[in-house]
Amino acid sequence: MSYRILLVEDEENLMKAIKLNLEMEGYDVVISIDGRQAIKEFKCQRFDLVILDVMLPEMSGFDVCKDIRLENNHTPILFLTAKNSSEDKVMGLKIGGDDYLAKPFNLEELLLRIKNLIKRTTKDNYTNSDIIYKFGENEINFATYQIIGVEKEKLHLSKKELLLAKLLIDRKNEVVSREKILETVWGYDVYPSTRTIDNYILALRKYFETDAKNPRYFHSVRGVGYKFTD
Repeated sequence: MSYRILLVEDEENLMKAIKLNLEMEGYDVVISIDGRQAIKEFKCQRFDLVILDVMLPEMSGFDVCKDIRLENNHTPILFLTAKNSSEDKVMGLKIGGDDYLAKPFNLEELLLRIKNLIKRTTKDNYTNSDIIYKFGENEINFATYQIIGVEKEKLHLSKKELLLAKLLIDRKNEVVSREKILETVWGYDVYPSTRTIDNYILALRKYFETDAKNPRYFHSVRGVGYKFTD
């Protein structure tokens, strides 16, 4: 599996050097050059690690970290900063950072820290039974977002599609209210309309149901919410 890293760094030369080295190590790298863009990227995609500069345009790295931690407590965050004071290190760790590296730094040290953070977090968050869920002829890999659906093709779910599927599967045979879905899947984002949630359910049916009009797995319960049955 290719691990995906969000690199948030506005210093162009340093960003290019880090990106090149990460890609040489086999990582898939997405770049952001300011805080607001970083938050947008994180909310739309899956990442195994965030490398976050503290001094950024628009928003500081600390503020970006706080926003990320509102909805995600497990993706590791590695701070990069030109400041090397103990106060900044304490602040970064206190708000949810996992590691802290002061500039200038040795690229080999950075790569080792990245490797250790991803290894530790992946081991902590997933067991084999957690990663892959099979139902009927379908399969969902919760670590990679990859699925095999009714068309037998390998596809990738969006972040919110995966969160919705996982919530319903974790509550198998229970009706999950719209309010719970909003809280879990959309978190602190602007709440979507009921129609938006319906569209996500329709997407899951398209992926996994042989007959989307007569679903076997993903059900709507009128006036209440949604249910997964296997």
